[in-house]
Amino acid sequence: MNKIGVINSVLTGKTVAFAHGAKSAINKQIVDERQHATELGFTNDEQGDPHFHGGIQKALHIYPSEHYPVWQQELGEKAIFQSAGAFGENLSSSGVTEESICLKDKIRIGSTLLEVSQGRMPCWKLNVRFDQNDMAKRVQDTLRTGWYFRVLEEGDIGAGDEILLCERPYPEWPISRIMGVVFTGSLDKQELSQLAELPLVESWGALIERRLETGKVEEWQMRLVGPTAE
Repeated sequence: MNKIGVINSVLTGKTVAFAHGAKSAINKQIVDERQHATELGFTNDEQGDPHFHGGIQKALHIYPSEHYPVWQQELGEKAIFQSAGAFGENLSSSGVTEESICLKDKIRIGSTLLEVSQGRMPCWKLNVRFDQNDMAKRVQDTLRTGWYFRVLEEGDIGAGDEILLCERPYPEWPISRIMGVVFTGSLDKQELSQLAELPLVESWGALIERRLETGKVEEWQMRLVGPTAE
């Protein structure tokens, strides 16, 4: 096992009323205690919209702390950037980013064994949270989305735990490369065909297949803008 990073903090949140009639648990807070992770994520954590958030393939969301200074440079000294949790992450990390983590990487953190499942598809709730009407699109365009883990072996995770790489079956497919194809709206058949051969989560696999069949890029307006349209 190779150390590739470290967990700075773990975060959990409860579902509350959010905006535009929606509920959300995006306002996650740093907790001092080690958190127990099951196949559905931290036992003390919640998701506001189970249809789009949470579940086995999105059990834990990790976000690199390295992105925070870049966002501050681009958007100014917003108070939300003063501590981890701005993006609703469960894990705040140092040392690993979307460019250096790969699809299906098996990762040991604390006593858990995790597997990289997919990148994040940002939604309009980020626009509200950051008081920035194009925030979801910015997150998508920059590929600074963080990513999700599946929990292969239940266990506990706490601040200071090392991020250990146990297995890397797809070294040519960092999460940033996959998201780059998807989020740029690529219709390159060779690229899409290569992606279609990967063990993507069902929703991403279906997206790639639709592009190959229709030659069209899906509509993202509702996800990225939703009720926050000016």
